[in-house]
Amino acid sequence: MYEENLTLHRPRYGSIVDDERLSAEEMDERRHQNIAYEYLCHLEEAKQWMEACLHEELPLTTELEEGLRNGVYLLKLAKFFAPKLVSDRKIYDIEQTRFKRSGLHFRHTDNTVQWLRAMESVGLPKIFYPETTDVYDRKNMPRVIYCIHALSLYLFKLGIAPQIQDLLGKVDFTEEEISNMRKELEKYGIQMPAFSKIGGILANELSVDEAALHAAVIAINEAISRRVAEETIKTLLNPNAVLANIEDHSAQDYQDKLFQAKETKQESAESKSNSIKAEERDMYEELLTRREIQDNVDTVNVNKALQKVNEALEKRDQDNLLAGLQIPALRLVGVQQENSPWYLTRLSAHKEQKVQEDHFSGMLSKDDLQAGVSLSNEQAGAHKLKLEAIEKINAAIRDGDALQTMKTLMVPEAQLPTTYSHMADLYQVELFNLQKQNPEGKLTHEELAIAVEMLSAVAALNEALTMNDVQAVLRHLTSSSIGVSNLHDENTQRYAAMLALIKTEATDQGLQYLSWNDIQSCIEEVNLQVKEENEKVIAAGLINDIIDKEDPSKTLEALLMPTAKLQGVKPSIARHYQDVLWNTKQQKCKVSLDDSAVLGLDEIQESITSANDDTDQAHCLAVALSEVNSAIDKGDPQLTLTTLQSSNITPSGVIPECAETYQDELSEIKKQKTGDEPNGSVWVMHKIKGKYEYYYNLETTEGTWDKPEHFVQNNTQLSKEEIQDITGRLTGDYHRKQLWLANENRIICLQARARGYLVRKAYKERVNYLHKQEPSAIRLQSSWKGYKQRKAYTNRLMVLQNSAAAIIKIQSFVKMWRARKAYRARRQYFKDHTKQIIKIQAFLRANKAKDDYKTLISAGEPPLNVVRKFVHLLDHSCLDFEEELEVTRIREEVVTKIRSNQQLEKDLNLMDIKIGLLVKNRISLQDVISHSKKMDKKNKGQAVEVISGDKQGLKSLSKENRKKLEAYQHLFYLLQTNPTYLAKLIFQMPQNKSTKFMDTVIFSLYNYASNQREECLLLKLFKTALEEEIKSKVDQVQDIVTGNPTVIKMVVTFNRGTRGQNALRQLLSPVVKEIMEDKTLAINTNPVEVYKAWVNQMEMQTGEASKLPYDVTIEQALSHEEVRTKLETCMHNLQAVTDKVLMSISTSLDTIPYGMRYIAKVLKNSLHEKFPDSTEDELLKIVGNLLYYRYMNPAIVAPDGFDIIDMTAGGQLHPDQRRNLGSVAKVLQHAASNKLFEGENAQLSSMNTYLSQTYQKFRSFFQSACDVPEPEEKFNIDEYSDMVTLSKPVIYISIEEIINTHSLLLEHQNAISPDHNDLLHELMEGLGSVPDVETLIGEGAVDPNDPNKDNILSQLAKTGVSLALTSKIEVREGDDRDMKTLMIKTKQLIVDVIRIQPGETLTEILDTPASSQQEANHLKVVEKRALLDSKVPDKMKHSQSILEDGQLPVEQKKRKIQRNLRTLEQAGLVSSTNKYQELINDIAKDIRNQRRYRQRRKAELVKLQQTLGALNSKAKFYEEQNNYYNTYIKTCLDNLTRKNARRSIKLDGKGEEKGNRKLKQSTLRYTAARLHEKGVILEIEGLQSNQFKNVLFDITPSEEVGDFEVKAKFMGVEMEKVQLHFQDLLELQYEGVAVMKMFGKAKVNVNLLVFLLNKKFYGK
Repeated sequence: MYEENLTLHRPRYGSIVDDERLSAEEMDERRHQNIAYEYLCHLEEAKQWMEACLHEELPLTTELEEGLRNGVYLLKLAKFFAPKLVSDRKIYDIEQTRFKRSGLHFRHTDNTVQWLRAMESVGLPKIFYPETTDVYDRKNMPRVIYCIHALSLYLFKLGIAPQIQDLLGKVDFTEEEISNMRKELEKYGIQMPAFSKIGGILANELSVDEAALHAAVIAINEAISRRVAEETIKTLLNPNAVLANIEDHSAQDYQDKLFQAKETKQESAESKSNSIKAEERDMYEELLTRREIQDNVDTVNVNKALQKVNEALEKRDQDNLLAGLQIPALRLVGVQQENSPWYLTRLSAHKEQKVQEDHFSGMLSKDDLQAGVSLSNEQAGAHKLKLEAIEKINAAIRDGDALQTMKTLMVPEAQLPTTYSHMADLYQVELFNLQKQNPEGKLTHEELAIAVEMLSAVAALNEALTMNDVQAVLRHLTSSSIGVSNLHDENTQRYAAMLALIKTEATDQGLQYLSWNDIQSCIEEVNLQVKEENEKVIAAGLINDIIDKEDPSKTLEALLMPTAKLQGVKPSIARHYQDVLWNTKQQKCKVSLDDSAVLGLDEIQESITSANDDTDQAHCLAVALSEVNSAIDKGDPQLTLTTLQSSNITPSGVIPECAETYQDELSEIKKQKTGDEPNGSVWVMHKIKGKYEYYYNLETTEGTWDKPEHFVQNNTQLSKEEIQDITGRLTGDYHRKQLWLANENRIICLQARARGYLVRKAYKERVNYLHKQEPSAIRLQSSWKGYKQRKAYTNRLMVLQNSAAAIIKIQSFVKMWRARKAYRARRQYFKDHTKQIIKIQAFLRANKAKDDYKTLISAGEPPLNVVRKFVHLLDHSCLDFEEELEVTRIREEVVTKIRSNQQLEKDLNLMDIKIGLLVKNRISLQDVISHSKKMDKKNKGQAVEVISGDKQGLKSLSKENRKKLEAYQHLFYLLQTNPTYLAKLIFQMPQNKSTKFMDTVIFSLYNYASNQREECLLLKLFKTALEEEIKSKVDQVQDIVTGNPTVIKMVVTFNRGTRGQNALRQLLSPVVKEIMEDKTLAINTNPVEVYKAWVNQMEMQTGEASKLPYDVTIEQALSHEEVRTKLETCMHNLQAVTDKVLMSISTSLDTIPYGMRYIAKVLKNSLHEKFPDSTEDELLKIVGNLLYYRYMNPAIVAPDGFDIIDMTAGGQLHPDQRRNLGSVAKVLQHAASNKLFEGENAQLSSMNTYLSQTYQKFRSFFQSACDVPEPEEKFNIDEYSDMVTLSKPVIYISIEEIINTHSLLLEHQNAISPDHNDLLHELMEGLGSVPDVETLIGEGAVDPNDPNKDNILSQLAKTGVSLALTSKIEVREGDDRDMKTLMIKTKQLIVDVIRIQPGETLTEILDTPASSQQEANHLKVVEKRALLDSKVPDKMKHSQSILEDGQLPVEQKKRKIQRNLRTLEQAGLVSSTNKYQELINDIAKDIRNQRRYRQRRKAELVKLQQTLGALNSKAKFYEEQNNYYNTYIKTCLDNLTRKNARRSIKLDGKGEEKGNRKLKQSTLRYTAARLHEKGVILEIEGLQSNQFKNVLFDITPSEEVGDFEVKAKFMGVEMEKVQLHFQDLLELQYEGVAVMKMFGKAKVNVNLLVFLLNKKFYGK
């Protein structure tokens, strides 16, 4: 990596392109950034190389220097390359527990010392070694990294370590990381080592006999050509050849391989021989070099070893396989003898698998072997742990301890299925029974796995039953792991229901769970029930089919089927079963309207029961009728009555009083029915339920439903209906007769009421008649009454007419008295309630005003009469002007202070560098003092001066400069209000230049967003630029994350600076302080580190060496329960702390600057517009990358670097605190991007669920963050805002920035504004070419004869000017072509008119002439306004045309309003159809905005005062730092005063004369040959080295300390002389420039020249 290669050149960070125009300060700034970036790359290279050697993760690149201070990693590295010299026991604080707990200890230096000794043991040249204090005290960490790089190259050449990678230009670092590293390097104050020269220095320092090596290599090549293996092996074993791993038995293989390589190289050389001359050809173009020989030897060794291993695999020879794997040439890691069977199995299987692939060479490669060994080690370790875990499980089962059994089952090493700890008894009982059944008394892993899987399924099923989760029950029951049999899918719901019932019963009985047998029994029982139900369904179907056939015998057979399980079926009534079932089925078909309806088994059972009941009832009825008929035949009334009462034939009952009547009537009816003679039949048929026929035999007293053969109805027997009819009729007649007799009085009463009804009816008919004649009667009465009333009225009228005068007099006296009385009473009431009346009036007026104001605020079209009441709010008072002037003044101070502080900070940073150089070379003290004086002068003179109105330059009142001023005001107004130009300009420049442009010109153009207008415009610029960047430069959504977009970087930098720093502090400071102050919190998620800390802790507690291995892998560390427990605790604590930070972030949404949230919204919408297929989650991840990763994450990781916490001088975070915060930031970063832990972070995979949950919270947070209004709505700014504000916008910008902006616009004019008719082209054409500083400042500002004219102009270029921005297209006086301005003028005239003259609509007011009083009132208003305008500053006055319009009379204003309205209506801005309501709405809006503007102005004033206070505090801090530097310089001066005259430095021209004289006379004289021998002179162009003795150099110190005059003489003739500044040499040395030119011809070694001057002039 470090071999010089002039053809290889990688682009560096921030490299300066030739066409960039950068000032000296900018170039210096860029150089420092480049140095910091290159050093970070070297840090990353060293980190990756050490990780490859140690197989251990090192701290982050930015934290690597701090991590190396204790020397632990360095000594571990020493153990890697010198294991015989260094062991683990010699490494102090190997786990860094002491370092993490209490910081550095003096014994940590022992680690560094042993590391240095180890490097010495391997022969690394001491020129590379750092000092112990460079490491421990961090005095020169670049020297340490430089040594690590040299060590890597040296070890690589020895074949001990891998080659270090070249990462320069290949890794990216954030601006913050580079800036922080730059500050750290400036603190060191040392020269950066030349990393690129390590290879050359190492080659010069190593004591290798190049000639002997060269001869040995040639001898080897000659032996190879002779093709004699014995001779070749001898030459290879020559020590001068410096070859390693030479095996005698492989001599022939070496010969063949090397001969083939040499032939190939010779053929390649011959193909090039035609283009290269023989004398220019290198011999190693045809001969093998030492490295090529070593590579071929290594290839042969590896092939031989691979062949041996593959042969052992073919033969299945375990011993030879192990021996082959242990061959050093293969360099396999982790080969263990006890795992050889695993190696054989694994590698054999892998080889068989590879054989199936195409292009397989037949042998496994080295990578295949390493992968197989590593995997086999893992499998063997896991198997061993599994067997141990199984033994523990069997022991726990035998002991009968359920909890211990459960604990052993849950051990991950056992590799058993998941268990349920609350079901420990279930596992214990079942496994114990299973263990007893095993003949060996123990269970194997396979048996345990099956049993545990089944028991876990049973436990899960029990848990689901307990939770009454039906779906879970079904899922677990149908799972294959539960192992139940006879499970039918269609019965799952019944299984679940039955299991729930059994579980409930078991719980009631005190049982905790159902066993597997209980579950299987339940399934069998359900299956049996289902089977029986299916058989019943089949039987029911068969019965329905037979019923339709109407065959009673077959129906009986079907009913008697065993599967039907019907009860009470009697064969004797088969006919009735058929009839009942058939009727029931027909009824069901009729009701359901379905002819295919069938009877269910329950319905069939009901029909059978009903048929049996019918049979019993029919028989009872037949017997009862037979007895009644017999009693009637006997003629005994009492017997007949008794039989009737004892039977249920007569439901209404019979009464004894009618016994004889019953007998007579029944006998008579029976005789009539019998007729002439009985027919002698013994059968009687009875109707049951009106549809079934029951046949009864009178002789046998038996009945049947089957119709007897030759059936004849007996004619002597009365039926039930006949008996009921007769007995019912007779009983009713008797009861009716008795009723009449019992209610005779009531009957009489009824008759009386009937007669009364008739009388009332006749009366009502008479009344109705009279009512019908009522109009006639009324007419007669009214005629009579009218006659009488008219007569009385006539008489009264005559009296009144005769007394009219007296009546009037009386009436007037009475009315006057009553009015006077009422008035006095009312007046007295008001006097008594004066206070209440005032309150009521105020309340009413307030309500009226509130209603009017609500109408003004909320109404879409407020009425004119409401607007008229509030137009006075548009007037500006003196207080408004005073506040406006105060805001302008403080804003100017703020911007000036910001620029002053920025310059002061740059000067202090430069002072840091110069003092650092002072430590290295004392002679540069004079330059430090000079720089300090310049700083003091700037501080006293206020470095950034803002040109006022009465000075020369842009503000001078000459016509030419006034036009130039106005042109720049128009230009910057256009750039400020139209973001398209600047957005395009940013992307026309390189990124580094655009960043500088943003930091200076653009932020100055927007006054660092010091008010809401500028913030709104700046956000519009950010939005436009971001949309442009996404449109033109983003090809994929992820480019925003993986790249470093310019606009995103600018937005984050701007909002994380002064504006957003307080927000970050408020958002994160409380929770970060809480984390840092928690001394018990120690989060470490690295299993290896946790393991080592645990081992160390055990050794400290026991005082004995632990038997556990110290160096383990992550998997081995996680195999220990204690490590897992500690990791779980750490992850639990990590989640708790992360929740706190997340809560602080999510609850502080309003704290995030509006600008950040708005840009997040723009970013999301722009990406969605360009990539419409992107999901919401993808877009929110991009938003999260902006809001969290870029904005918040760095402040969490490094709170001390972002002013989140207050740190004392020299203070720093404890490593534990930084690791805790880093862990939290890591989790939040993964959660914000929804990235799970895997791969290297697999040990944190248990937190993946937490990450997903946290991402959902972040997702809601990001969505809410994007929900913000547009800037115009947020800041209440529209297109008319600039036209109605009191003061014009003012910016404060330096002359240098004006010139740079002008130059850039001219350079990229066509790109940012392709349309040549664009206003920008007009403005640029008016400005002309780019002016110089003297032109803008003014002629005569600088004396043209002043020798320091350039320096003065350079300082004046930084002078600030204030520009009041105006638009070029604003309407001039009398010019109404601009509709916007015309609208504003018209509104102002309307306000003046409606204030004086009322009216319902604007047209009504304009059409109505004003009265003389209204004209007078208007004149008073105009005079008052003129008086106020006379006190207004000129820059706040309105244009002359608006002032003249305001002085017009009312009628002229009306006419002008009407003309303007016609113009506006033609432009489509207003409409006469709605009475010009648009203008009224705009006036109402102006009234509302005026109040908001005043409120914003007050808030802005307070905010500016706070900002100014903070800037003053910062300036005070810089002053204190400057005083500290002055004190330091004074101390240096005091120390140097005590030195001898030879070392003294002339500071103020008042040094001792003797010393000065000696210094002046000490001229050095060297020949060029002598300087060439010392290495100072490398070459002189045009002069051979043998002529150097004729060249003489005189080096003489000048009057100024640090300046030398160098004269060159050739052959005694003075040729040239040059002024040499020692400070310039130091800066070249600091920048790493090794060679410079002097006199334009001589090449000089800078480092050796500095050494010579120090040694000869200053004794250093």
